[in-house]
Amino acid sequence: MLRLKGIMMIVIGSMLWGATGPMMEWILNHSEMSVSMMLILRLTIAGAVVLLLLKAKGIQIGRPMRQKLWLRKMVMFGVVGMLGVQYGFVQTIAHSDAVVATLFQFVAPVYIIILLSILQKSFPPGGQVIGMIVALFGLILLLTNGSFSSISLDTTAIVWGVIVGFAFTFYTLYPVVLMAEWGVLLVVGWGMFIGGVTLFIINLPIFFMNLGVLLNGPAMGMLLLVIIMGTLAFIMFLHSMTFISPVETSVLSCFEPLTAAIVSVLWLGQTMGVWQISGAAVMLVGVVWLSVGGNRKKKTAPPPEAYQEYEHSEV
Repeated sequence: MLRLKGIMMIVIGSMLWGATGPMMEWILNHSEMSVSMMLILRLTIAGAVVLLLLKAKGIQIGRPMRQKLWLRKMVMFGVVGMLGVQYGFVQTIAHSDAVVATLFQFVAPVYIIILLSILQKSFPPGGQVIGMIVALFGLILLLTNGSFSSISLDTTAIVWGVIVGFAFTFYTLYPVVLMAEWGVLLVVGWGMFIGGVTLFIINLPIFFMNLGVLLNGPAMGMLLLVIIMGTLAFIMFLHSMTFISPVETSVLSCFEPLTAAIVSVLWLGQTMGVWQISGAAVMLVGVVWLSVGGNRKKKTAPPPEAYQEYEHSEV
């Protein structure tokens, strides 16, 4: 039953996150709201709500923030992980579309395998190598639309897409120790709140100059849905790894780009070139193959020292 619970959580979470991409694209296209404004509201409100709900349950939400080790780790996760993923994702949407942004994030397992192979000083298993090659070939088709003499996507979109892939890698690997010590909800809540406040401080003058966008009822209503659905998606994604393996999480998260594509086509009327559609399909196959191939490696090296720091720290 626990495994079934984990499967349902990752499937529902992936579909919710996939749907928020087209919703954020709609907000950017139908209002004057900037990427920063949207994320300040989204992250700060969502993080505050999660933390207040935990506090109402009697959880001492301030405990990790009173210890230097955990404060540093929480800030790092909030700024580099949570804010990095969110900002990179929405910037990719702004310079391309929700489907492309979701696919760039979906290829993150390639980054994860490469990073862990470097840290563990071991060559990835054959299945993973094949998966990476297939996934990257699909990405090339997506970028070029079959014409290798020109790039189909805007260069800025590609840069942000690569950034979101690296940020999602960090988001996936770094909070393992945090979640083990403080729980998924508390880590997600603080991560969102810290990320939102950081972006608010950076954009302080611009934020107050653009408060007029808050009067746009349809955009604010859509943003409220994005906040609810996105928060649930983050919580379900991280919490699912408690019940199922990372391999199953990677495979089942393919519902994310599929949902984004379906919503974008049916709601926003978006179209993609034949080669781009083929590339997206090849990417899905590559990432699934990568995940299954990785599962064949029966013995893995221990986690990097960076993720074991808490074992040697007094808290």
